Amino acid sequence: MKSQNRTEIPNSLHEHWMPFTSNKDFKKDPRLITEAKGVYLKDHKGRTQIDASSGLFCNPLGHGRKEIIEAITKQLETLDYVQPFQQGFGGSFELATKIAKHTPGNLNQIFYTICGSTAVETALKICIAYHKARGHGQRFRFVGRERAYHGMNIGATSVGGMINNVKTFASILMPGVVHMRHTHLPEHKFVKGQPETGKELADDLDRIALNFGSENIAACIVEPISGSTGTLVPPKGYLKRLREICDKHDILLIFDEVITGWGRTGSSFAAKEYGVTPDLMTMAKATTNGIVPMGVVAVKEEIYDTIINASPDGVIELFHGYTYSGIPVAVAAALAVQDIFEKEDIFKRAKNLSSYFLDGLFSLKDIDCIENIRGYGLMGGIDIKKSDRPGKAGFLTYKKCYEAGVNFKATGDCLIIAPPFISEKKHIDEMIDKLRQGITAYSKLK
Repeated sequence: MKSQNRTEIPNSLHEHWMPFTSNKDFKKDPRLITEAKGVYLKDHKGRTQIDASSGLFCNPLGHGRKEIIEAITKQLETLDYVQPFQQGFGGSFELATKIAKHTPGNLNQIFYTICGSTAVETALKICIAYHKARGHGQRFRFVGRERAYHGMNIGATSVGGMINNVKTFASILMPGVVHMRHTHLPEHKFVKGQPETGKELADDLDRIALNFGSENIAACIVEPISGSTGTLVPPKGYLKRLREICDKHDILLIFDEVITGWGRTGSSFAAKEYGVTPDLMTMAKATTNGIVPMGVVAVKEEIYDTIINASPDGVIELFHGYTYSGIPVAVAAALAVQDIFEKEDIFKRAKNLSSYFLDGLFSLKDIDCIENIRGYGLMGGIDIKKSDRPGKAGFLTYKKCYEAGVNFKATGDCLIIAPPFISEKKHIDEMIDKLRQGITAYSKLK
């Protein structure tokens, strides 16, 4: 990487209102990324950062992949846009076929959206449309889970369970949403992989079905591993129990695999890793390696058939979609990603690297300010002991780690680590070493 040292700020920082950012803090001391290649980034001061969270989980194949860039360029030179309503182009059908080869069971019907949030919003709407098509229009309730993150649209925020998101927008959230407890128990501290205890927490869904009437519940939505809240790994048997309860009450089960999808657990999807097949599944992020926004909903064939067959020929069956659903540039990126998955045996590579990564992550447990570490596959969470207010310790640690040269996502007081799948052992070693430097530097502040 040959990025020129640029200590000056090239333009005003005032006008851009940054998402999920402490804008006042950032604009006093900005962190501007100027270049990315492989597993490394460079900032505007010329400092090298190792990417320890694959961007926002969305760059698992590394940065600057020429195969994807060339596919996008070629597509734009030929066909830049096709309206997705009542017409299409061959690429989107080819991609759907490739995606369906990896999805579990018969989740073979593929609906394109523009990001993870819109994929979740779409999945919720499909559930409602399905129940109406089969004469169960009274099913309006959704069951989410505490500490869940499903995106920031109204529906996605409603079924999510991250406190600040819900509190901020409580007045405009969907009615009828109920939340199960999260699965992060006190005895789960420093557990590598799936905890042995906590399966019974799935019975919350059974209790909710009894209290609110299962005939009123459309679907239950969970992340197989809760990602943005800090990598909460499901207890053994928990997801299987949810599946059993959904079947018992005729409730649809949605897996939000926006983060866990496409290899993060070592399998193509967490559904396959854990041997539990949902009725609908959302994906985004790694679908295009984060280069072009794209979301996807995979749906069981019987759900699709029920909705399609409920309408006469020549009538739109599902009144839903987006201007950018399956646009050529996103499809081109996703097709290139599918080729890389296959040629480089990416899922196997991620699985083989997992134990080395988790061993490195857990080697940090001796640092005094670390309260907990957990992980599965190439996902990990490090909890920093809380300071005088929630989130302060995590943010200060994040900044010290940034100074040490390791870049990742922090949520509250949790550091979320999710290395690119193309990482080698030397890259894992570098991440762990720089995490130790940064966390230790924070601990000395106290």
